[in-house]
Amino acid sequence: MKIAASFPFKAFVCAFAASFLFVLAPAAAVDLRTTVYTSTDQEYAEIILAEAESKAQLKTVTVFDAEAAKTVGLERRLVAEKGRPKADIFWNSEFLRTHRLFTQGVLAATTTQAPAQPPIPAAFISGHSIGFGIRTRVVAVNTMAVAPAQRPSTLDDLTLPRFKGQVAVSNPLFGATSTHFAALHAQWGAERFTAYLKALKKNDVVILPGNADVRDAVAAGRVWVGLTDSDDAVGAIRRKQALAMIFPDQAGEGAFGLYMTVARIAGRPDTPEIQRLIDYLSSEATEKRLIDMGAVQFSVRPNGPMAPEVGPQRPKIWFMDPARVDASLAPSAALIKEHLL
Repeated sequence: MKIAASFPFKAFVCAFAASFLFVLAPAAAVDLRTTVYTSTDQEYAEIILAEAESKAQLKTVTVFDAEAAKTVGLERRLVAEKGRPKADIFWNSEFLRTHRLFTQGVLAATTTQAPAQPPIPAAFISGHSIGFGIRTRVVAVNTMAVAPAQRPSTLDDLTLPRFKGQVAVSNPLFGATSTHFAALHAQWGAERFTAYLKALKKNDVVILPGNADVRDAVAAGRVWVGLTDSDDAVGAIRRKQALAMIFPDQAGEGAFGLYMTVARIAGRPDTPEIQRLIDYLSSEATEKRLIDMGAVQFSVRPNGPMAPEVGPQRPKIWFMDPARVDASLAPSAALIKEHLL
């Protein structure tokens, strides 16, 4: 017996068939890409993230900071996107702006979950970020202009009369130098910090735009001595330029240390891929890769790798709680404007 299919019956059959085919059809591909905002130099970050894709099958989309902004630009962007975040991870070349983002509610709890051998020391795990890959503040010296016996060994030596007009620093209102000077303000107190600024100015210190500019001026002999970052100095040494790297104040507190951080962004799904990338970036293997490339010079792990340019022994390095550095950022900047710039 034939049944004449009415319109409602046809509609039912079509709907049933469509739902059946939907069940059988393969599910649409889920976007497993992790969006990374990073202030790490693009030449280094691109290599590390490409290797994360090839070695750990992690897919990423990366947004880099403009060189001129160096971290500050991404800090502002992440704050602006708060509530409707686009980034999953912030991989920062330093720690201060990471702390500032935490205080503004931009970051989620961040942990290491993969077993790390050896583990990251507790001092570099804040709850909202993971620290890895250390570089330090160093004194760069032109080897043709300054004999070994005359080279500075402390920050105070930069104010000696024999170096008058021959010392360069990058603008201490920006970048790693601003972090360093804020830490000095917190460590020394306002009185000693002010006296140091006045002594630098009296010695006709040369203010340059960035740490790479300081390195280049020293290597070219335009100045004899410069305060810069260890990664900049190592770059010149590897190019066999006339530059030596000194870790200052080894008889005292040591060289000031900065380290990279990785943090999750609040308001984004907590996917396994995000956690895997955090573990990958903070691994000792990644630290070694960054050291080999010259991006950093030390592992945060006490017995971890370090750059051969450092020498046979790990120098004395000091760190400061990011909250203390942040608290000194504004007052140190005010004193810098008044007494140095």
